[in-house]
Amino acid sequence: MKQNPYENKEYLQRVAELQPKRNLAAGMAKAFWTGGLICAMGQGLSFWAQRGMGWDEAMSGTFVAIVLIFLGAVLTGLGWYDCLGTYAGAGSVVPITGFANAMVASAMEYRKEGGVTGVGGKLLTIAGPVLVYGTLAAMLAGVFDWIVRVLR
Repeated sequence: MKQNPYENKEYLQRVAELQPKRNLAAGMAKAFWTGGLICAMGQGLSFWAQRGMGWDEAMSGTFVAIVLIFLGAVLTGLGWYDCLGTYAGAGSVVPITGFANAMVASAMEYRKEGGVTGVGGKLLTIAGPVLVYGTLAAMLAGVFDWIVRVLR
């Protein structure tokens, strides 16, 4: 009978030796300040849109979302967002730019297949389920809200 390598103590010891050592505190600090910097950039854009351009809060929020998604998509297309993700870890994923990165990265894998069937066909691979389940959750919340209002 063949021995399971995952039960072999020598194998497990060798795996432990070869695994890269992680500094959890440093990783958390990098994620915190990078994610915070991205969010601070968004807040700065919001202040600028409200005070500098005279937009209301809703319009400036839409503007910030568009700009950050655009920047995340462009940086992913240029290959720079991967470097940011390697450095910052979850700090680059949490803000809205991480969503843009996930969408564009999945599409970039298929760019050799062409603009329409490759990139265009795969662009919503990640976003599709998010949009579907987000819409479904919003509808259920609306129905729940309606029921609560009717029962009052």
